[in-house]
Amino acid sequence: MASYKEMIEAEYEAIEKTISMLPKKPLAQLSELELAGVSTLLSNFYNGTENILKQLFKKLSLEVPTGPAWHQSLVIGAVQEKILSKELADRIKEYLTFRHVVAHGYAFNLKPERLQELINNVSEIFKDFKKEINKSI
Repeated sequence: MASYKEMIEAEYEAIEKTISMLPKKPLAQLSELELAGVSTLLSNFYNGTENILKQLFKKLSLEVPTGPAWHQSLVIGAVQEKILSKELADRIKEYLTFRHVVAHGYAFNLKPERLQELINNVSEIFKDFKKEINKSI
């Protein structure tokens, strides 16, 4: 069985691969189907950060939240446990909100300008996330 550090490293690799797959060209040039793919990649980024947080919670013998608001509770708990800074958590919550929209909405309602904003920030947020997480592992 892989150690929690190996599992976190595997998530880091998956997130890096996901970010590398995001389009470099203007989103206005993409079809609705391609935009739906972009939204899935951005959701995958957020899911990866959650997977890492869950691994850390288990390692630190913290209860992983459950219930309908567990996604939000996980991020709040990470701040309370000083795994993540409040500032970074607020930036990550944008992807949590977006993940919710993607999971519960329709792809034809995606706004390219919103996707572009998330794409523009994702690499920097991931870099900061790794830095803060690595302090806890």
